Amino acid sequence: MEFPEDFNQLELLSTHGHLIPRGASSLWSGNKNKETEEEEEEEGEHSEEWYLEKERSLEDKPAELILWAAENNRLSTVHRLLTADPLLVHCCDEDGYTPLHRAAYSGHVGVVSALIAAGSKMNPRTIDGWTPLHSACRWSRVSVVSVLLQHGAELNTQTNGGLTPLHLAASHSSSSKSDSAHTLELLLSQRHLKPGLLSSSRETASEIGRRSGPHHFLFEMVEDCVNVVPVS
Repeated sequence: MEFPEDFNQLELLSTHGHLIPRGASSLWSGNKNKETEEEEEEEGEHSEEWYLEKERSLEDKPAELILWAAENNRLSTVHRLLTADPLLVHCCDEDGYTPLHRAAYSGHVGVVSALIAAGSKMNPRTIDGWTPLHSACRWSRVSVVSVLLQHGAELNTQTNGGLTPLHLAASHSSSSKSDSAHTLELLLSQRHLKPGLLSSSRETASEIGRRSGPHHFLFEMVEDCVNVVPVS
């Protein structure tokens, strides 16, 4: 997909972030069905009985089940499915989200680690070019970001819209300000970071941070410092 020169994907995130497709749980109105809407209306933690019933309903659809289990932190279910069929670690939904994407944007470190140990690819891409690291940074899942980087996630990879994980962290889209800051700081501390990469709208992550969030000062970590010593 090609984007117009003035297209700003991060502005779309700011205004319509709640509608970002998240695998089979896409919240775009065109993809909703009655069951999805009912689930969205439910708040708080579900009972263990609810989760078990959901698992039973998907038992004959192992690919759907592992995607759901990864998103909902059902670690024992993920282990069980991968023991029966190790190739399930590579499955994906219609939008290209793998179990690792699902666990990453949901912040489930244990599931992320289990999927990596089972041989998950570290940089699979969705149809929009998002890797699990993009997903984790979009939702400020700093612990997941750390694990992904330790296992070789591509730090400077860009989406179809030219967004790097740093762009997404700089956009300050998370409801948790501290997690947003920690995610941004972690990325900026990486030795091989390329902070000057441009999005399709010709913006650097620093420019996004200056416009979108309160943590722009953290970019001083990667800016060249010039000390001027007065000559006597």
